[in-house]
Amino acid sequence: MGRAGEAEAGGRADLAAFGSFDIPRGLLGLAAEVEEEIWPVLRRVEEVRTFNQLKVLTAFQQARVTGAHFAESSGYGLDDPGREALEEVWARVFGAEAALVRPGIVSGTHAIALCLFGLLRPGDRLVSLTGRPYDSLLGLIGLRPVPGSLRELGVEYREADCMTAGRPDPAAVARLLEAKTRGRTVAFVQRSRGYGPGEGISPAAAGELARLAAAACPGTVTVVDNCYGEFVAVSEPTELGADLVAGSLIKNPGGGLAPAGGYVAGRRDLVELAASRLTAPGLGAALGASPPWQRLFFQGLYLAPTMVAGAVATAVFAARFFERLGFAVRPAWDAPRTDLVQEIALGSQERVLAFLRGVQRSSPVDAFVTPEPGPLAGYAEPVAMAAGCFVQGATLELSADAPMRPPFHVYLQGGLVREQGILACLLAAREMGITR
Repeated sequence: MGRAGEAEAGGRADLAAFGSFDIPRGLLGLAAEVEEEIWPVLRRVEEVRTFNQLKVLTAFQQARVTGAHFAESSGYGLDDPGREALEEVWARVFGAEAALVRPGIVSGTHAIALCLFGLLRPGDRLVSLTGRPYDSLLGLIGLRPVPGSLRELGVEYREADCMTAGRPDPAAVARLLEAKTRGRTVAFVQRSRGYGPGEGISPAAAGELARLAAAACPGTVTVVDNCYGEFVAVSEPTELGADLVAGSLIKNPGGGLAPAGGYVAGRRDLVELAASRLTAPGLGAALGASPPWQRLFFQGLYLAPTMVAGAVATAVFAARFFERLGFAVRPAWDAPRTDLVQEIALGSQERVLAFLRGVQRSSPVDAFVTPEPGPLAGYAEPVAMAAGCFVQGATLELSADAPMRPPFHVYLQGGLVREQGILACLLAAREMGITR
C-alpha cells in the first residue's frame, strides 16, 4: 500500500506514544500484536476508501461546484443555487435521480419518517424485510403506543427476517409480501443491526431484497435505512435497485463536519413525496433556506469516504482487540463490513459502564464526564452513551452506547482519528480491570 496509504485508514499507530495515558504494559503489547494482525484487512479498507473518494470527487466536478454555492440564503430559499448544487452532488454520489439534503432533518429516524409518511396512506402496507426495526422507529410505526403513528393512521404492518445465512431468502420475501388487492406496499430494509440480533445488510443484499419484493408484489417501493452504512462498501443501495435511501448527516456522509441534518435520495417522484412531508404538499423540495454553514455540508461529504475508512479501521481494531481479550464480538475482525458498528458482548451492566467510561476518557470533549444510564427519546430502556463529540450525537466522531438490558452488549462506532479509537479500546479495557 505504501506510505501514503499508511496516512489513511491502514496506518500502523505508534503505540509507544500511548505511554502517557497510564496504560498497562500488557495491553500495549496486545495492541501492538493486533496492529500487525489486522494490517491485511486495513489494506482492503483503504481500497474501498480510494474508490469512494474518487467517486465523490467526480460528482463534485460533474456538478460544477463553485465557492458561490457555499453561501447562505434566507427566507423561503427560493432558487437557491447552493442547495440545488449540494443535492445534485448527493444524487450523483448515490446513483439516484434526486436527493433531499436539509439541515431541518434532525436525525436518521426523521429522514426515514419523511419517507414512510410521505409514501403511505390509510389502507397501505409497510413490511420490514429485515425483522424488528431499530428502537427509535417502533413509535412511528405504532409498535409502541405513540400518537400519530402509521398504525394509528390505518397503515398495516408486517415483519420478518428475510435473510438466511447472510443472503436474501426469496421464499421468505414471497411469504411476507403475499398478494395485496389494494393500496401501496412499502418494503423497509435496515442496513445496520441496531441493538438487535442478526447481521448487517450490504448494499448488494439491500438491492436484491428490493428486486425480490418488486417481483413478489409488483409496484412495491423499497426504502432503505442507510444509517452507518454509507461509504463502507463501494456501492450504495440506490445504485443496486433500492428506490429510496435515508440517513443522517452527523453519521457517515457528513464526514465529521456537518453540524446537523439528514438526507433522502432515490427516485425523483418519491423524493418529492418525502420533501412534501418536510415542508408541505405542493411546496416539496422547492423551499428551504441554506444555513450559514452550508460549506460544511459540501466539505463533509467530500471528506466522508476518508473519515468513514478511519472509523471502519477503528472497528476492525476493536473487534480483534476485544476478541483476543476473550469477549465475543460481531462482526468478526476479518469479516466483510456492512456498517460502522462494532458489537462487543460484555455480559454485565458493570462492564458496560466501565467500557463507556474508558471511551469517554479518550474523548477531546467532556473527557472528564462519567456516562450514566438515562432515558432517551425513542427507547424503552435507559441507554448509557459515551460521546465526547464536537457535534452532539455525531456517532462518526467516536461513540459507544448500550441499552441497559440483558445480555449487556456495547456498540462502538466511529473514529475520525485512529489514535483516539485505539486509545478508547485501551482505556475501556483498563476501566474493566483488565491488564492482561
